Amino acid sequence: MPYEYEKNGVAIYQESFATIRAEADLTGFVPDEEQVVVRMIHAAGLVGLEGHVQIAPGMVSVARDALENGAAIFCDAYMVSEGVTRKRLPAQNDVICTLRDPRVPEMAAALGTTRSAAALELWRDRLQDAVVAIGNAPTALFHLLEMLEDPACPRPAAIIGCPVGFVGARESKEALWAAAPVPSLIVEGRLGGSAITVAAINAIASRTE
Repeated sequence: MPYEYEKNGVAIYQESFATIRAEADLTGFVPDEEQVVVRMIHAAGLVGLEGHVQIAPGMVSVARDALENGAAIFCDAYMVSEGVTRKRLPAQNDVICTLRDPRVPEMAAALGTTRSAAALELWRDRLQDAVVAIGNAPTALFHLLEMLEDPACPRPAAIIGCPVGFVGARESKEALWAAAPVPSLIVEGRLGGSAITVAAINAIASRTE
């Protein structure tokens, strides 16, 4: 027996976003933030996620302007960088993940940290006015904050800080929110991950849903 289910992609898309807007509490977000949060909820399949999303005032417009001006997107993991929809990017922006660079294992050993964190050292010369997306590794977010404590370190335009997990995820995001080195977006607590982070990037890169 054939199953009865919606087969029209456009209809699925429209109903999904209508359901999110009907069920989620989006009252705390301005319109451009709301667009981003709706997509994050969609990626997670979790109405209620909006209660854990914190967005610094102006962050979405700052990040969007940076992308429109050609900023690179630096990602902590290939699960993040590979999820970015290139056709949404406004300026054929570079999407960069350095985790597989052959220098990283030796750098991690020298720094006494994870490869995810050490890989960020390879971002320094292009970090100015970039958009940073940390979606997996709390150690990467902590290391980014340590880098930005150095006045000589170039400043990105904005940070999406959504590492996921049970060790260091909550603490790293709290540290980012408290330090506020640049306008940032976080998902509080243990929640986060590549899908949510990618959804935020893709929404910021596009001015329409």
